[in-house]
Amino acid sequence: MAIAPSVSSSTDPNPVEDGGSPVDAPGLNYFVFALFFIFGGITSLNDVIIPKLKELFTLSFFEASLVQFCFFIAYAVVGIPGARFVKRIGYMRGAVAGLLTMMVGCLLFIPASQSAVFGVFLFAYFILATGVVLVQIVANPLISVLGPPRTAHSRLTFAQAFNSLGTTIFPYVGAILILGSLATVTAAQLSGAELAAYRTAESQAIVKGYLGLAAALAVVAGVVWMFRNRLKGERHETTTLAEGLALLRRPRFGYGAACIFLYVGAEVAIGSFIVNYLMQANVLALPEQEAGKLISIYWGGALIGRFIGSGLLRMVSPGLLLATVCAGAITLIAISANSTGALAGYTLLAVGLMNSIMFPTIFTLACEKLGPRAADGSGIINVAIAGGAIVPAIYGALADNVGLAAALTLPALCYAIILGFGIFARRPA
Repeated sequence: MAIAPSVSSSTDPNPVEDGGSPVDAPGLNYFVFALFFIFGGITSLNDVIIPKLKELFTLSFFEASLVQFCFFIAYAVVGIPGARFVKRIGYMRGAVAGLLTMMVGCLLFIPASQSAVFGVFLFAYFILATGVVLVQIVANPLISVLGPPRTAHSRLTFAQAFNSLGTTIFPYVGAILILGSLATVTAAQLSGAELAAYRTAESQAIVKGYLGLAAALAVVAGVVWMFRNRLKGERHETTTLAEGLALLRRPRFGYGAACIFLYVGAEVAIGSFIVNYLMQANVLALPEQEAGKLISIYWGGALIGRFIGSGLLRMVSPGLLLATVCAGAITLIAISANSTGALAGYTLLAVGLMNSIMFPTIFTLACEKLGPRAADGSGIINVAIAGGAIVPAIYGALADNVGLAAALTLPALCYAIILGFGIFARRPA
């Protein structure tokens, strides 16, 4: 099983020397950085869309979390066949397929708006996420092999910084375009034909935003297609599902895969409802658009932290640094959940800074010394990203019953388990 394919070949037993690269493609790093920027930005737009759809369809927190469920469940549904597809056609063509699928997902927001049916929006998100998964299948392992193994932690963290650049810029622009409604009524005040007309009209901002993205994706796909034959020395292993799953019996890898599930779940859960959290009267009492703009602080913290972390990971044990930032995230959540006003709001936003190095560090620690099984490990870990579907749904259900602040216990527990992994994996495999 392999979701993120490897560029190594089972017929080439000689490992790449430290300081070399198994792929001959000068300048390909920049292409991969662009992919991280694109799928990061599109993923973070969900945080802006959720409060908008929650109001339009008068949803509970759990129902609103279905946006993230339909988006992130694609990692589990599409990941394995998507990896085999990319293995068959190659990285560059796989990237084009992913970009075009994302474009189709964006275009599906047109019928979603016209029908004014929440389920059609959810379907559009699943198709959009299918393209994101394909692009991520290409990006994660490729950046890992475009340089010496010794600096893989640092290099992947640096690439993730471009992911964070997208997650910082897209929500701010999206808040202006999508949450800046001039409506003087709400969906809760309407019914029948008036409600359907209101939903169609108010969702036009969403449609226009995603139409712009569709046009941009078409251009990027065209550019990538022009360079489809540039990648040299690309080879892939073929493994069975059973062989891939056997890796979960390794304590270090199994624990790490679980932590990817929990980390993505915690990060997405906080991001999904942070607009509603900041709008609360006892927090910042902000209007929807102003609260939406502050999402950029949450994701911007991850951006800053990843640039800093790419340097620190060259000097500090990755496991201990992971444990340290997890402790920081737990502390900030505890302060936010037990305070009010600006302190409550900005300490939760600051969790983004703690998130910064978690994904790439867990990824590389878990896959350390897997050798020719690295593709299988990467595949399982990409399936674990489906935590972004499950944990936010549980968080939403908790929030409906105990409130957004008390429900923060769930992401805090996720970070506590990841802290344990940092200590467990503090020494090289």
